[in-house]
Amino acid sequence: MKKEIFINESMGETRIAIQEDGQIVEVYIERQDKQRMVGNIYKGKVENVLPGMQAAFVDIGYELNAFLPFSEIANPDYIIEDDSEGHHKKKGKTDNIEVDLQTNQEIFVQVIKEPFAGKGPRVTTEVAIPGRLLVLVPYENYIGISKKIWDKFERRRLKKVAQRLRVQNVGVIIRTVAEGKSEQHIENDFNQLIDNWNKIENKADHESAPALVYEDLETASSVVRDLLTPDVEKIIIDSKRLFKKTQKYLEDVSPSLLDRLELYKLKSPLFESFGIESEIEKLMRPKAWLKSGAYLIIEKTEAMVVVDVNSGRFVGKKLHEENSLKINLEAAREVARQLRLRDLSGLIVIDFIDMKFEENRKKVYHELRRELKRDRAKVAVAPITEFGLLEMTRQRIRVSLLDSMSEECPTCHGSGRIISQETLVTRIDHWLRRYKSRHRSLRLQLELHPQNAEYLSGEKKHVLRGLMWQNFVHLKIIENIELAQDEFRFLRTKDGKDVTDEMSLEKDKAN
Repeated sequence: MKKEIFINESMGETRIAIQEDGQIVEVYIERQDKQRMVGNIYKGKVENVLPGMQAAFVDIGYELNAFLPFSEIANPDYIIEDDSEGHHKKKGKTDNIEVDLQTNQEIFVQVIKEPFAGKGPRVTTEVAIPGRLLVLVPYENYIGISKKIWDKFERRRLKKVAQRLRVQNVGVIIRTVAEGKSEQHIENDFNQLIDNWNKIENKADHESAPALVYEDLETASSVVRDLLTPDVEKIIIDSKRLFKKTQKYLEDVSPSLLDRLELYKLKSPLFESFGIESEIEKLMRPKAWLKSGAYLIIEKTEAMVVVDVNSGRFVGKKLHEENSLKINLEAAREVARQLRLRDLSGLIVIDFIDMKFEENRKKVYHELRRELKRDRAKVAVAPITEFGLLEMTRQRIRVSLLDSMSEECPTCHGSGRIISQETLVTRIDHWLRRYKSRHRSLRLQLELHPQNAEYLSGEKKHVLRGLMWQNFVHLKIIENIELAQDEFRFLRTKDGKDVTDEMSLEKDKAN
């Protein structure tokens, strides 16, 4: 598989795109005014402990308190023992975990999920400091080896190296990229991680909670650290600053990969030159086309993500069942890619085209499972039901690409629709009736968006006359480009006072 990484830095944000066999599969965006929090370690202060929620809230200096589920409390010092022999309760899905946490208690926590939609960041007490080859896990006493390292002799060698290096009360996880690396390289990485941990402890001793004691690498650097594996053929960067920073990092941890680093010098933008910009623009749309002519409709709601598979322009030459299977197999591959690309998470429901035979549903299910193995996020997939629905969950670490690149529309408030002009006229009519039942003004000015002003003054002029006769008031239509298309504003002609909200307040008081 041909794998390439592209990094673009502009005035407002840094963007990273990853291609596999010429197809974009992952996009990361980091705004300069919104640095990511995942991986940061804080010396926090416990604000609330809520056994009923099986969670605690920790002040880490962010505007919202961090959410700490009891299931994320790994340190045995914080877990209440369940018997006189000192055995700790095992954490499970149905266990009611009891913790020894008090309000204002200081505690080390690490962010594992970004804050989103009015919720604070999610944190854990299982602090981990990632390096290029190893991950240091303070307060633990185990050695872990990546499951992607298959060779039993290499696993044995790496474990012996880790056993020799490991110090008391510090765990070590050996990453996939450590495979084949010399003992000296691994030792250098370990020493650097130990040095980082000593600095964290020293900083924590001299600062009062809440305080940031360790800040993880920026997105571009973390992608290089975590994803620059031997199968990556190129990493192309258009920023001299990031290029030099990445170059220095590789010189320290992996000099053999330096020849894959490339500084982009052409005048045309990097993402446009490689066709990435147009692909990113497509990700903002709900429709994703398949090569066969079929397409996906991807809708993200607050509660879940819904994916609908449609046959579209596909014209098959076989029977309906075989055509449906062909489309669904192609859709399964594209759904897996779109989930990675758009960074969609939580509960996901996929509505495949109906298939009669169970064996065909299993083929689509296994195809999706196979494609999802490329995804670094944790997923859980349920079999397809007889109605063609598949339920799955995907781990959320960052906010979705849609939320990173866009904001809620101030007019439709995220619904994607606004009221019709006919409904707007009905609301104006109701407002006038309420107003005339309490006031005697004979002249009012009605401000509308230019499009609605033209509609009411032209095509619906007879409706405007009816409103005036029915409510015994003269209305003067005024265009106001600052108003949204579903808004209107009433002013008293004699003094120019805005009375629109005044009526709403009177209505609220009456209720």
